[in-house]
Amino acid sequence: MTTHLKKAGANWVDGDRFFNREAELKELRERVHNGTHTLLTAQRRMGKTSLVRELLRQLEDEGRYATVFVDLEAANDPADAIAEIAIRAKPVQAVWRRIQSFFANHLQSFGGRIDEVALSELKVKLRAGIDAGNWQHQGDQVFAALALSERPVVLAIDELPILVNRLLKGADYRVTPERTAATDALLAWLRKNAQEHRGEVVLILSGSVGLEPVLRQAGLSAHANIYQSLELHPWSHDTSSRCLAALARTYDLDLSEDVRMEICRLLRCCVPHHVQQFFDFLHQHLRRTGRTTASAEDVELVYERELLSVRGQIDLEHYEVRLRMVLGDDAYGTALELLTEAAVHKGRLTDKAIRRYRAALESSGGDAASIEDVLYSLEHDGYLEQQTDGYRFVSRLLQDWWLARHGRFFTPIQDRPI
Repeated sequence: MTTHLKKAGANWVDGDRFFNREAELKELRERVHNGTHTLLTAQRRMGKTSLVRELLRQLEDEGRYATVFVDLEAANDPADAIAEIAIRAKPVQAVWRRIQSFFANHLQSFGGRIDEVALSELKVKLRAGIDAGNWQHQGDQVFAALALSERPVVLAIDELPILVNRLLKGADYRVTPERTAATDALLAWLRKNAQEHRGEVVLILSGSVGLEPVLRQAGLSAHANIYQSLELHPWSHDTSSRCLAALARTYDLDLSEDVRMEICRLLRCCVPHHVQQFFDFLHQHLRRTGRTTASAEDVELVYERELLSVRGQIDLEHYEVRLRMVLGDDAYGTALELLTEAAVHKGRLTDKAIRRYRAALESSGGDAASIEDVLYSLEHDGYLEQQTDGYRFVSRLLQDWWLARHGRFFTPIQDRPI
């Protein structure tokens, strides 16, 4: 068990900053050994990227696998994605030599100094060799290079759902037949290569939004069938308390068990990033007051004045941005209504309220069926969870933030004429 732990900050962590997730690491490692392609699912800030990065670090240290990590958040099309995969494979020398031979005409201007050229410059040249007419062939070549590595390659692709969503909906958030066809082609290409090179290349997919809700909107869910899902759950209160205790030891603070459990109670859903963010704000608060021992009153104060303040909201605003990105303006409007309805009613969205929203949409000529898709996305991505008579917010922190942000001038559905 970790006895001391350093603050994680806002980025992914590995090594001595990585805490817990031993069971998930073991499961993911076994899947790699079995050649199983995996789709990591979880709400935001649950530690998907950190889990993958720590696994890749360990696998590299052991020397049995070559590893490649790719972030597609900035990619706009399949050609961008293939260029990113190719350039991130550069540290795997045998793979990179083959990729160089495939793109020799585009890289020849670098001559013998190619190893000294910045990755950004190399990527521009690689991207110039990929276009709408040849991206599948060039992508096949890149996968073939990966498959011919002396060691099996673990290819971790982060933010594939962002690229898929962007390709499917464009800047105007409209799903069209042309965009659906282009998205289908990308996913079919990835599926083909994952199956063709099974055992030689193992895929791990992840992202800050769920892949399944995006595919469902376009009727493309079958493309996810080759990936076995692995869901990262929130930390238990016990695990969160141990993390807080390890952080407290590192920074010479006194956090009693009662104080640590009060933090967990306020968060309700112990997202790892939120647990460590709470500690960071509490640490800063104690520094300002010249103390090293925290009380329950300190915890309440930090929750109200720091986590729910403008500083704390910067991180939580990303939930809203990602939600709008996935749903588009119309469906986001429905999600905004449903989440705010839940927030003003102590985190609960009843079946009765959902029925009234459906009736209101029908009476105004809207798409009442869209409510089901919105609820699916909200549940899948960890905003809401089902209860016996409806739904409730998973995270109290997100619930309280949503109430403060949207609840002030909101009229509940039962108070509106239909």
